[in-house]
Amino acid sequence: MTKTMQDQPTLYSAILNPEEVAELLQVPVRTLEQWRYRNVGPPYRKVGRHIRYLQSKVMEWFENDD
Repeated sequence: MTKTMQDQPTLYSAILNPEEVAELLQVPVRTLEQWRYRNVGPPYRKVGRHIRYLQSKVMEWFENDD
């Protein structure tokens, strides 16, 4: 049986946009923008001109941020 993207929801549902991360962390989107500019905050990736976060990396950053 061939697997499709829908058969692997944990991998693909873990990609978040800045609005979703801001909601998850309960901070304004502008705060995420400032963190990216200052190279602090959760790790992110650029996909073309779009910013994306892996939920697992955001949560790892959140749990280890001191």
